[in-house]
Amino acid sequence: MNKSELVAEVQKLLGSETTKACAERAVEATLAGISAGIKKDKSVQLIGFGTFSVALRAARTGVNPKTKEKIKIKASKSVKFKAGAGLKEVAAKTK
Repeated sequence: MNKSELVAEVQKLLGSETTKACAERAVEATLAGISAGIKKDKSVQLIGFGTFSVALRAARTGVNPKTKEKIKIKASKSVKFKAGAGLKEVAAKTK
């Protein structure tokens, strides 16, 4: 599912009186809220869905696939997602 398909699904779930533009604003607002939560608290927990959190990645040595030369990769931060019980249940029921 891509973003436009997600917007269409949100519009469908909100009902026929909801426009595509309104559904798109709802999706954008949700994503902006998650981003703001990550920036402020370093974690966003949605009970039954999952938790977004900042993960620290240590510096490490990698290999350039073209030249096979060893390179140093700097330490960095990224966002990780841990699925909650409700989402795991949904995933288990997929075909």
